Amino acid sequence: MSEHNTNDSSRREFLKTTSRIAVASALVGATVPRVHAAENNTLNVALIGCGGRGTGAAADAMSVNQGPVKLIAMADVFEDRVASSFANLDKRFGERMDVPEERRFVGFDAYKKAMDCLRPGDIAIFATPLAFRWVNFAYAVQKGLHVFMEKPVTSDGPTSRRMLQLADESVAKNLKVGVGLMSRHSRALEQLYARIQDGEIGDITSMRAYRMTGPIGSAFSTKWPGNPSELLWQLRRFHSFLWASGGAYSDFLIHVIDHCCWMKNAWPVKAQGVGGRHYRHDANGNLYVDQNFDSYAVEYTFEDGATLTVNGRCVPGAANIYSSYAHGTKGSAIVSRAGDCGAPSSTYKGQKPDRDQMLWQSENPRDQGNPYQNEWNDLVDAIRGDKPFNEARRGVEASVVTSLGRKAAHTAQEITYEAMLNAEEEYAPGLDQWTMDSAAPIQADADGLYPIPMPGIKTKTEY
Repeated sequence: MSEHNTNDSSRREFLKTTSRIAVASALVGATVPRVHAAENNTLNVALIGCGGRGTGAAADAMSVNQGPVKLIAMADVFEDRVASSFANLDKRFGERMDVPEERRFVGFDAYKKAMDCLRPGDIAIFATPLAFRWVNFAYAVQKGLHVFMEKPVTSDGPTSRRMLQLADESVAKNLKVGVGLMSRHSRALEQLYARIQDGEIGDITSMRAYRMTGPIGSAFSTKWPGNPSELLWQLRRFHSFLWASGGAYSDFLIHVIDHCCWMKNAWPVKAQGVGGRHYRHDANGNLYVDQNFDSYAVEYTFEDGATLTVNGRCVPGAANIYSSYAHGTKGSAIVSRAGDCGAPSSTYKGQKPDRDQMLWQSENPRDQGNPYQNEWNDLVDAIRGDKPFNEARRGVEASVVTSLGRKAAHTAQEITYEAMLNAEEEYAPGLDQWTMDSAAPIQADADGLYPIPMPGIKTKTEY
């Protein structure tokens, strides 16, 4: 069995003995000196990446129920995003905000300036496009900061390997790291996980996951208008570019992929898939130039032969199907009823989710129905109580698995997990040296077009 599956088996044995499933996704670190909140009991937070996700994460941080948390610094490449995020947060959390203008930083080096405002044991939030994750994380580990990072965390092999090394360093330093795969903090999915591991539906033989919706975010882009710079425009349209986000597949499907692998208690060893682009023009006839397909169907295979089929679609007017299911030798389960982790989860005697065949249905504990808030409560609880909590390695592994499926569809090849992890192509090399004048990692040709996947033609690389 490959190393990533062996690690997951060890985690399963740990889970059987713990009374708190929220800690289940954490890695157990070595005994090292504590890194904790300062003596005044206030955890200071710096927000790096002030878009919608970052603003939401900062709001969740300041809403925790285990003592005072204060936002003291903000950073982004775009000044308007810092200003907008600050205004929105200040309306809700004025007394928990201490971010004067001199601690609102703009530019590609702004992440350093924001983290320099923190003390060891404080928290840095990373909500930039994923390409910057390894750069931000390296600086946080160096400074002894706890971290919350949004998903996905990588889209290629070299940065994944870099992040795995940083994950090990963060564990060695006893740093607490949360990753924004909030399904793992859904109390409904935690309950289902425990029942599946106890054998309620037998051995999982297959799983199905769907995120089939209309167009989302910045996945589809027409030609660069010439302003701002090509690099800054690509950052504004990050869902359109594999280097910045992993594209529509990675960014939109990682949650259902991750929580299905969690239920299986393993990562798949290989994947094959198909995908394509039905529509290359917007409603006004303008040509799309992004790197995404608008439809994906990927089959993952686990070491024991079980499979996970993932279907994604971003097509206007199509039926919305957004859910996930597990099928075992003794029964089946609805993992997520609607959305990334939509409660209630439930189990059934047979393979059809008929109500008269239901064995069990989840119930959320009082005040724990929001998995986004749960993940922050769990992180801060671990920081204040110095409990094992480090999701960095698992976040990287989930990102590699997601990239594996994406690359399999984009190349029309069967690809192994190990091949994806050890691939040599880095999609944004030299990113740690970028300035406002840097060139974009991919550039439009004379017709304004970018390289796109061509399955069966481009088989070694995605584009």
